Amino acid sequence: MNIQWYPGHMTKARRMMQENIKLIDLVIELADARLPLSSRNPDIDDMARGKARMILLTKADMADPKVNDLWEKWFSEKGFFVKQIDSRKKNDVKAITPVIVQACQEKIERDRRRGIKNRPVRAMIAGIPNVGKSTFINSYAGRASAKTGNKPGVTRGAQWIKAAKNVEMLDTPGLLWPKFDDQLTGIKLAAAGSISDDVLDITDLSLWLIDYLHRNYPQAAADRYGVDTGQEDKALLLADIAVNRKCITKGGEPDLTRAARLVLDDFRSGRLGRISLERPGEES
Repeated sequence: MNIQWYPGHMTKARRMMQENIKLIDLVIELADARLPLSSRNPDIDDMARGKARMILLTKADMADPKVNDLWEKWFSEKGFFVKQIDSRKKNDVKAITPVIVQACQEKIERDRRRGIKNRPVRAMIAGIPNVGKSTFINSYAGRASAKTGNKPGVTRGAQWIKAAKNVEMLDTPGLLWPKFDDQLTGIKLAAAGSISDDVLDITDLSLWLIDYLHRNYPQAAADRYGVDTGQEDKALLLADIAVNRKCITKGGEPDLTRAARLVLDDFRSGRLGRISLERPGEES
């Protein structure tokens, strides 16, 4: 699979972020806990150079909890402030404010020495499409301030949001980078729903995911679909899933496309269980 997706609005979004970065105290980068490295845009590191940095591992409730802890330790050792969150849980979101204060302590102390009191921390919320930026902002602000949607490309422009008493957030559009040097990165992003399905071969993508589950979470598909995941031919396994889930064409054949969408939807929604697509130490 050769996966590339960089619609025109992303060029405009990148330019907008570069123009606004001078106004920012802290860059809060959201990464999908199921694929924290693949879901980090390398351009953000360049744009955020010299700024306080924070990583939020979103959708942590859908990722392998043991692997989540490994990633939190890994990012902390790289110098990031980092938290695992499920943006739907108030306690997870409330726990962000003390970390923001800690990350911006140097800026807060500098303001205090200058006699500036209670100036809000200005944070840019950055990340790839469909990583959960708007859901996080709405939960943190306590109101529907940003558009949300379970598909990439919902947020198209920047908007400032008063997120808390001492925090203002700049919501930015989901931003990919023009070319994936490693095709496995594109495949993982596609599996997680960060690339438009319109440009994907859904069947091939689902076969990759089924093979990954077989090698790393063998019970996930077996428990969900009642199939033998040990068979070598994953296309036959997908056909078995189609039959068991009544994805049948009018001619009575297994509908592999419908079954493929079913498998991908089940992974993206967490119905296959808590699954991580990468672990620290695999980044080479």
